[in-house]
Amino acid sequence: MKDLVEFIAKALVDHPEQVSVELFEDDRTITLELHVASEDMGKVIGKQGRIAKAIRTVVSAAALSEKKRVLVDIVQ
Repeated sequence: MKDLVEFIAKALVDHPEQVSVELFEDDRTITLELHVASEDMGKVIGKQGRIAKAIRTVVSAAALSEKKRVLVDIVQ
């Protein structure tokens, strides 16, 4: 899932070299922190958060096999 989020984000931004994803995992939850350049925040979030919501939906679908909750946080 980490690679999936990174792949999607790199396709959206102007500075793909500044994209990184950190994974934090506990018993029931996987948290993915997506780090992007400040200029690219709008491109990753999208109008009214539509792109961010789509990324979260795709990752949630990919996580069904692991039976864990996945959170995607977008940070600078």
